[in-house]
Amino acid sequence: MPFISDNLNRIKPSATMVITAKAAQLKREGKDVIGLSAGEPDFDTPDHVKEAAIEAIKKGYTKYTNVEGIPELRQAIVDKFKKDNNLDYTINDVIVGTGGKQILYNALISSININDEVIIPAPYWVSYPDMTLLAGGTPVIVSCSADTGFKLTAEALEKVITNKSKWLILNSPSNPTGACYSKDELNAIAQVVRKHKNLYVMTDDIYEYIVYDNFKFHTFAQVAPDLKDRTLTVNGVSKSHCMTGWRIGYAVGPSILIKAMIKIQGQSTSNASSISQYAALAGIGGSNDFLKPCLQAFDERRIYVFNRLNNIPGISCMLPEGAFYAYPNVSGLIGKKTSKGITLSNDTEIVEWLLETGEVAAVPGVAFGLEPFFRVSYATSLELLKDAMDRIERSVSSLA
Repeated sequence: MPFISDNLNRIKPSATMVITAKAAQLKREGKDVIGLSAGEPDFDTPDHVKEAAIEAIKKGYTKYTNVEGIPELRQAIVDKFKKDNNLDYTINDVIVGTGGKQILYNALISSININDEVIIPAPYWVSYPDMTLLAGGTPVIVSCSADTGFKLTAEALEKVITNKSKWLILNSPSNPTGACYSKDELNAIAQVVRKHKNLYVMTDDIYEYIVYDNFKFHTFAQVAPDLKDRTLTVNGVSKSHCMTGWRIGYAVGPSILIKAMIKIQGQSTSNASSISQYAALAGIGGSNDFLKPCLQAFDERRIYVFNRLNNIPGISCMLPEGAFYAYPNVSGLIGKKTSKGITLSNDTEIVEWLLETGEVAAVPGVAFGLEPFFRVSYATSLELLKDAMDRIERSVSSLA
């Protein structure tokens, strides 16, 4: 009898985690690696959030909480959706977990039956397909090219829906492309969803507040309130409040699904950290003014990286509308030869070559389901980004 579950053969390690770990190892070996692979804001957690955590410790809020989260935080999440998205929920429609990743995993595990299909537009966040496979479902990948702004169209959605379709996953602003769905684009998708009564929508809004050029964010249930009972909206404080290590994610949705997710969580991790929950309460319930300088810095970096990448022969890049990633097309580098005489044949080889020659860590497009691209994060200082772009440019100029 094999010791490891056969189910694990269906999935692969997170590519972003693998690249980040490899870059960290090279740094430990003394290499001057610039890591552009991790999706983590480089700004510190706001002081009022840290102070709320310290106060929670002093007050002894260090015990188990309800599996689904403390009532105060769940009410703050209800209030957030009313204020920001004009959506009405009760605390019974809310679950808090250890990061958005656990929330997504809970949702898929608690709702998918064997061979249920999950429609995933590509490029996608690396974990969606593997979570689906672990849950026993079948990922249905829909390639969304640069011609559609890396976004799913209503026509493309209609073509892939079958009687096995259970979920459609939407991520806006997108990891890895920075693409954002407009209100009209979401309305068109909603028109298709309405026709297919067994299809549910899971929206990953983790980058909701990180948008540029006066883009107006809308979440799916906000655009299609009649589909609210068929929509799970996932969010968290990791990106919006610079709280990646605090591990707090949350979701709102149909109470029957939320109850199922609580049941799963109760038999796995139980509650998220009590101290992190009180910190998140201060973040969600407080002002977002601290985010303004962060967004200004992200925007400056976004424009800089966009311009630099587009000035490198063989690379082209669309301007991200949100999040803090660029997703350059590297098809112009395919077939080029390195100084060692090796022909670059795909984006994985290009990323490995950049790490070796330029000591810049990125993530290949194959990890996100669309080649030949790679993802770079500009959630780091402008000084490091300038150095990284210089290194990429030098490496590319050495190709024959």
